[in-house]
Amino acid sequence: MHSNAKKLSMLQVLACGAGVVTLSMGIRHGFGLWLQPITQDMGWPRQTFALAMAVQNLSWGLFGILGGMAADRFGAFRVLLVGAVLYALGLAGMALAPTPLLFALTTGVLIGAAQSCTTYAVIYGVLGRQIAPERRSWAMGVAAAAGSFGQFLMVPLEGQFIAQLGWQNALLALAAMALLIAPLAWGLREPGFHASAQGSAAPRSQSAGQAFAQALRHPSFMLLTASYFVCGFQVVFIGVHMPSFLKDQGLAPQVASMALALIGLFNVFGTYLAGALGQRLGKRHILAFIYLARAVCITLFLLLPITPLSVYIFSAAMGVLWLSTVPPTNATVAQMFGVQHLSMLSGFAFFSHQIGSFLGVWLGGYLYDTTGSYNIVWYLAIALGLLAGLLCLPIREHAVARPVTPAAQGA
Repeated sequence: MHSNAKKLSMLQVLACGAGVVTLSMGIRHGFGLWLQPITQDMGWPRQTFALAMAVQNLSWGLFGILGGMAADRFGAFRVLLVGAVLYALGLAGMALAPTPLLFALTTGVLIGAAQSCTTYAVIYGVLGRQIAPERRSWAMGVAAAAGSFGQFLMVPLEGQFIAQLGWQNALLALAAMALLIAPLAWGLREPGFHASAQGSAAPRSQSAGQAFAQALRHPSFMLLTASYFVCGFQVVFIGVHMPSFLKDQGLAPQVASMALALIGLFNVFGTYLAGALGQRLGKRHILAFIYLARAVCITLFLLLPITPLSVYIFSAAMGVLWLSTVPPTNATVAQMFGVQHLSMLSGFAFFSHQIGSFLGVWLGGYLYDTTGSYNIVWYLAIALGLLAGLLCLPIREHAVARPVTPAAQGA
């Protein structure tokens, strides 16, 4: 009876966590479809939209550390409820903002804060605490695969919303969908968190500050964090700017929608495979392969003629590599430092990812407006992929000793 309850608990955590990530990441991955409708209708340059997306990614990273700390201390449930409300408000603001400043505040700050409360750092904290270590990397792969399925499911739907409802009403429809995160959060109410506001009943060997300071002093954690910067640069630049890049190449808008959907579909397999392999192979080797393979894929894409077929092949290949960095990166953090402060430390690593995202999406808009081309950013994505692959190789994945100190009693 006890084992059945345990299995049910694991299934519940996986199902609800996957549902949250499907909605949150699925909505986010379609934002590139709004670049041209919004800028053309509002008379704004592409840089205005790109800057708001850049602020969104930076906001996501900044609030991710705080959201992770709150989830570690008070449980994911409360954090997810806040995130659902912020997501709905941000999407409504994105639809109705009349000026670039308000657009940046709603699309950027509000939605970024919402994503910090409803995506991987918070969900992976629950998985880390509720699922045994021998299945942890696999479970993280399942949750990441759900986010990828959300992209496959939501991006074509968002394209249809824009075509049928207009871009403003399409965003309002998404705002209503974002509120569905709230009932899914109910299934992630962890024992020991919802009983009181004092956090988990499990004793803590370190305070949040001690765990954070130890991570900053650990060379392998910093190498992992630096490589995650490259992941953010590459995927957000491609996700936001590829629809416009393809239109500039003379391809129909449907090609871009299909390309983003293919990325999501193939990343279902890529993220699941990365999570499953993380239980058997060195996660640093998995990460190095992913980053080097991305550099190769982008190089081949730019060397070959841009046709619908080449776009679909590139999207499928990049899809396998897209968010497949997420399970091994977060599982490595858990392996190094345990799960007591997993959401916070994963949030810090993700902050580096989001600085990369900020630069990737903003440089895409800035250099396009300046040079009339995305070429420089494509070349940067290749060079950074090679660098990240090399950074991952020296990472040491073994557990770090965490001494118990009196200061931890107040953590």
